[in-house]
Amino acid sequence: MLRHFLRVFVVYTAVFLVLAVVAFADDRPTSQTIQEEVWAIPVTLPTIAYVVRPVGNGPFPLVVMNHGVSLNQRERGFFPLVEFRDAAMWFARRGYMVVAPSGSGYGAAALDESVFYSKIGGCDNPNFRDAGLAVALIDKWIIEYLTDQKLIVPDDVIVVGQSAGGWAAIALASQNVPGVRAIITFAAGRGGRVGGKPNNNCAPDKLVAATGEFGRTARTPMLWIYIENDTFFGPDLSKRMHQAYTEAGGKAEYNLLPPFGNDGHFLIGSPDSIPLWAPLVGPFLEKHR
Repeated sequence: MLRHFLRVFVVYTAVFLVLAVVAFADDRPTSQTIQEEVWAIPVTLPTIAYVVRPVGNGPFPLVVMNHGVSLNQRERGFFPLVEFRDAAMWFARRGYMVVAPSGSGYGAAALDESVFYSKIGGCDNPNFRDAGLAVALIDKWIIEYLTDQKLIVPDDVIVVGQSAGGWAAIALASQNVPGVRAIITFAAGRGGRVGGKPNNNCAPDKLVAATGEFGRTARTPMLWIYIENDTFFGPDLSKRMHQAYTEAGGKAEYNLLPPFGNDGHFLIGSPDSIPLWAPLVGPFLEKHR
């Protein structure tokens, strides 16, 4: 297997084309010159990922960023590039290689929702647990592959996730993956806004129960960030999830940020939110270095 990834952009026909590297600079003392790419990752389930990293050969500490889900096919075509770009650059300018994999049915492969490997099933009996573990498995494959290729520092991995991607990160925490030193979630959960209605979760009691189940085996330090005006996973539900998780034995710091924009659920997608979450994330990473 090649030492370095194929840096490619994949179109619907799966023809691989080379994507030009674009470099950026930041005048802050902690900044590094970084470059953005799209990579094809040859793991068990071949995966396309948005990658932003410092210029150079590495190895680098790694951040894996999991995106959320959408029932809108057009929106899925933009994941995860648009959603995570500014947040990913924040990590990359601090020396991390950031890999944001596109889930099945996203990016250039934006297909009908029914093909999602992360689908939870019907609201009468949702399978929140397996949906989270399915995405967590992709994360594990990516970490293992990057380690084998010697592109990352093997014991310096962070996993970040938003919404359903955050739920997958909670699932990953239950696996205690070697080398993952900390996990950060933004508005984590599944089953939010059923029928497009705010604060209408698919099966809140089942979500809380599944969170507690993950907490029973999870020992990886976590930082949970929620927002007061999140219409998918509001404060009452997120606090119940945190209580279930920590009472079961999981390690998670809970932070509730003030209202942001029209719906705080999408906080991480806005560059204006960085001054709000960076003072939480920075010290957390230093604490668990």
